[in-house]
Amino acid sequence: MYNFDIETPSTVKDAVAALKQEDAQPLSGGQTLIPTMKQRLAMPSALVSLKGIDEMRGICEDDDGRLCIGGSTTHAEVAAGAGTYPALAALAGQIGDPAVRNRGTIGGSVANNDPAACYPAAVLASGATVTTDRREIAADDYFQGMFTTALEEGEIVTEVKFPVPEKAAYMKFEQPASRFALVGVFVAKYPDGVRVAVTGASEEGVFRWSKAEAALSSDFSGAALDGLSLSGDGMINDLHGSGDYRAHLVKVMTKRAVEAA
Repeated sequence: MYNFDIETPSTVKDAVAALKQEDAQPLSGGQTLIPTMKQRLAMPSALVSLKGIDEMRGICEDDDGRLCIGGSTTHAEVAAGAGTYPALAALAGQIGDPAVRNRGTIGGSVANNDPAACYPAAVLASGATVTTDRREIAADDYFQGMFTTALEEGEIVTEVKFPVPEKAAYMKFEQPASRFALVGVFVAKYPDGVRVAVTGASEEGVFRWSKAEAALSSDFSGAALDGLSLSGDGMINDLHGSGDYRAHLVKVMTKRAVEAA
């Protein structure tokens, strides 16, 4: 590690001001940023910790019935407190190990948009709204590719608002060493249709499987997926699995998610 400054603001306003420093970077749970800094892949001169900002923590329900989760809420807190959205609570309980779940935050995960992270699938499949210190961003507009989002420099994810579906489930085929998703599929059924989001598979990061959504909106059963398939082109191809293997897993995990829901 190298020397750097750290700021510990107590309000979002103070955090935004601190991030105006040259080379400053927000620090949430640090589960990605700190290892990256140790490898010198990122070298911010100052870190602005978001952990002490009370207005960014906690879980509540708004007037529209959406489950609202503060950006600094940890995975463990989501697993324990998102009871009105069981599929989301179950997803949070599968992330990493207890140490990771007690440090990592939903805001940090959504802001980082790792291509194998679990939360992006839940956010996209739920049609959630990502709230920042500046605006609200629909999930379909937020995720823009691997490690890429609609966030501007210095913009902070303060809250994520989830419409609660009629039925939902998340199924993850995890890479056993990292516990990241080799392929993860989140299926959510709403009155106006079904949304299916896939993480861990594509070179472009999380994506919606539109053909599966159309089939499941007509018939919410595993059998509705029987005639569907995905191409391995554009899928991640690494030592853990080929693109074709990941494409096959997407269908398998989608069917399992539907059956679980």
